[in-house]
Amino acid sequence: MAQSSHVIKRPLITEKATWEGTERNRYAFEVDLHADKTQIKNAIVELYKVRVEKVSTQIRHGKPFRTRAGVANKSSWKKAVVQLHPEDKIDLF
Repeated sequence: MAQSSHVIKRPLITEKATWEGTERNRYAFEVDLHADKTQIKNAIVELYKVRVEKVSTQIRHGKPFRTRAGVANKSSWKKAVVQLHPEDKIDLF
């Protein structure tokens, strides 16, 4: 099993993710591309000491961009949105 520091890469701090965290108690993270929902849940519980109710994931495919030598693709990455127990919060700031 991977360490929790290798599963969770970084929290996503966007306008939508910040609103979800304050209004719906859902937090977004960039995670390892090969991590499954159980590993993500265990990593969040270990790092932040909270109760996780639900994990939703999606793979964000890399988009093409132009370079001097032609066209290349950005890397694909995995996003996880974690629903916490109503009594728990994560303070990212």
